[in-house]
Amino acid sequence: MSFNVNGITVPDSAIAREITELVRDTASPLLFHHSSRVYYWGALAGKQRGLTFDSELLYAGCMFHDMGLTAKHSSDTERFEVDGAFAAADFLKRHGITQQDIDTVWAAIALHTTPGIPQHMHPVIALVTAGVEMDVLGLTYAQYSDEEREAVVKEHPRSDQFKEDIIQAFYNGIKHKPDTTFGNVKADVIADKEPSFRPANFCSIIRSSAWRA
Repeated sequence: MSFNVNGITVPDSAIAREITELVRDTASPLLFHHSSRVYYWGALAGKQRGLTFDSELLYAGCMFHDMGLTAKHSSDTERFEVDGAFAAADFLKRHGITQQDIDTVWAAIALHTTPGIPQHMHPVIALVTAGVEMDVLGLTYAQYSDEEREAVVKEHPRSDQFKEDIIQAFYNGIKHKPDTTFGNVKADVIADKEPSFRPANFCSIIRSSAWRA
């Protein structure tokens, strides 16, 4: 029987099972378990918010969201999020998923490191980001019960040094294409006009999150 947390399970479908095996075989255990937790956090968030969503599409978005960090799917010029989005799109196309649904999963993955936008979009897009922000940054840590957090982490363990490990995994996946890190130009503009401005630092937020490790 599939692992169940408050009614949330991995979809019992051939596509979901193939996704599980593909990601397990391609990504490191760190990224596999991280992506699996992202699915549970995202689906639980959807339940909390009363959102209607396709669990299979959400699972695809969550499980592929970091595939662009793997050697198999990392390009030389695209952002890692885009690499992962195209890997998911290719997989879903081979399985006859509609273009509209493929586009939704593509956007969910491509936007998962772009805060402030996904929450206003399709539930699958919003919930992939919600799951990532919970697992990596702990932004909604208090919105999950102790029982939910403990159950998910027991099934898909976080290493004792997950925060440092995930930062290292990001670095390893993008260090060969630093130009793809160009992003939020607004911070650059404010910093140009206000020398004392210090934007929030992604790594610092990870290290100070409510998660113990």
